[in-house]
Amino acid sequence: MSYDAIVVGLGAVGSAATHYLARRGARVLGIDQFAPPHAFGSSGGETRITRKAIGEGDAYVALVLRSYELFRELERESGERLLEVTGGLWISSPARQAETHVPNFFDNTLRAAHRYRIEHETLSPTEIRRRFPQFNVRDNEGGYYEPDAGFLRPEACIRAHLAAARRHGAELRLGQRVGGLGELPAAHRVILAAGAWVTRFLPAPAARLFTVTRQVQYWFEVRGAVERFMAPNFPVWIWELQERRNVIYGFPSIDGRSLKLATEQYDTAVDPDASPAEVSAAEMRAMHETLVAPYLPGIGPRCEKALSCLYTATPDFHFVVDRHPERDDVIVASACSGHGFKHSPAVGEALSQLVLDGRAELDMGNFSLAARGTAHA
Repeated sequence: MSYDAIVVGLGAVGSAATHYLARRGARVLGIDQFAPPHAFGSSGGETRITRKAIGEGDAYVALVLRSYELFRELERESGERLLEVTGGLWISSPARQAETHVPNFFDNTLRAAHRYRIEHETLSPTEIRRRFPQFNVRDNEGGYYEPDAGFLRPEACIRAHLAAARRHGAELRLGQRVGGLGELPAAHRVILAAGAWVTRFLPAPAARLFTVTRQVQYWFEVRGAVERFMAPNFPVWIWELQERRNVIYGFPSIDGRSLKLATEQYDTAVDPDASPAEVSAAEMRAMHETLVAPYLPGIGPRCEKALSCLYTATPDFHFVVDRHPERDDVIVASACSGHGFKHSPAVGEALSQLVLDGRAELDMGNFSLAARGTAHA
């Protein structure tokens, strides 16, 4: 049997692409080495931030606005709660040592909000303390508040996309590892959405663009009345620190006991097949002492749980959506770099259009390999 499309990797982007291909009547095969949703890649951990004014660049604003629409559509189709609007607070200062993915993230976000007329407020430190006293902000820090920001439930989103793909006739093969593109059945097009394993399918010059790092998500106890840290009293948040070269971010409590928060590190690369899944007590203790207690004094030192995941980043933190350097019939889809989940349905829809129509309705030209300095064969 020959397929219209094969999707390798059924995480955030792959599950969405499989869904939208099948919905349009394509003969599509989706393959994953695990059984998504799972905790081995980049999409585990209960929540992911979503936001409309994108500080990583204007090219992403159309993607996220379309993704808001598609997530709501998927909610109606699946009956699952996928997108929770809580408001979002980004904190930064001129003295920051940290940057969120790209230079001038905070200022870029504010410019995008003005340019695309996205509802927002700017907050002084006094206003942040009045509205969100949970944050121990400094006098030289300010805030950007976006009422339509919130969080996504990544496991539920992937589960809903795959269930919809099956309903529309997609064939899914789970628990099947693909060692190389030559192992795949015949297909008109292949979408390579393998996440942290994408480099296994690329020639060396392109593979070197991607660095896989281990990230850790923590759930620490809330001291006192947990309602202070639940929506609508507490938003999703991102904080560019000035004392340390760390960005910290987090979510409202959704379990009524603990608060999920994390930082990011891109210095130490890992092998996705050998990255340690366990989070040590030393890691938990260091996280609380250095990146929690000084900034959120209402969060106690007991770590209820911690999970590791994998990020796959390019040097400029932008996506790659382009044809394979050596195979015109293969599309590389690495919507990653630590900010991809919120865009995944729009990227998946665009991939389905590239396969079936030869072009996407949204402009994907900013995500080419050529833009990263890697030419095609």
